[in-house]
Amino acid sequence: MSHSPSQHRGFFITFEGPDGSGKTTQIRRTAEWLRGRDIDPVLLRQPGGTPLGEKIRGILLDSRAQDPVSPLTELALMFADRAQSIHEIILPALHEGRVILCDRYTDSSEAYQGAGRGLGSDRVLAVHRSVCDDLQPDLTILLLPDVEKALERARRRNQRHIQQTGTDENRFEAEGEAFYRRVHTAYGDIAKREPQRVALIGPGTGDDGIEAIATRIREIITERLEQHLRNVSSV
Repeated sequence: MSHSPSQHRGFFITFEGPDGSGKTTQIRRTAEWLRGRDIDPVLLRQPGGTPLGEKIRGILLDSRAQDPVSPLTELALMFADRAQSIHEIILPALHEGRVILCDRYTDSSEAYQGAGRGLGSDRVLAVHRSVCDDLQPDLTILLLPDVEKALERARRRNQRHIQQTGTDENRFEAEGEAFYRRVHTAYGDIAKREPQRVALIGPGTGDDGIEAIATRIREIITERLEQHLRNVSSV
């Protein structure tokens, strides 16, 4: 059975973009803004967010792991994490009428495993339909800065993360520039393919400072949430 967010009272927002795009900062700001409007959002990251998901995250992101992870194994683990998140967190929250802010979802798999690892979009989307019952976000905020700027930010952030926590989640950032250009292009293609769902924020569309981007995100979410509430109340 396929699940459409329109079947639920809740509102499912994903934040997407390459490493170093500023997603974490913008999710935090968006959550604070929603709380100021008396909306308590559910915060989730993928991979991770559930006890099982955090174990999978450790396998997938630790650049110091000795065992190589094949592209198909990587894809399967990403979707195992996603299926658990849907079962344990996303569907219950949607049924309760909650707003969900999710850091990464299937668009990431299409960009990183589909394009970056060369598995192809068709294979990723087929797995999504099967494993996730084709559950799609109501809205996706796609942050897509220049490749060089994003990669520089990602590597700088990871060094801070190592110093603060002693853990290294640098396995994807360690990839070469060609990998990241494939990821970047794939994200742009997704935005063109699904303009109703994906709100693109990139160079020339608000990529001129954290506050300007946060303001644009608030405008987009306000418009879409109001539309969603009208649709729900008319049912």
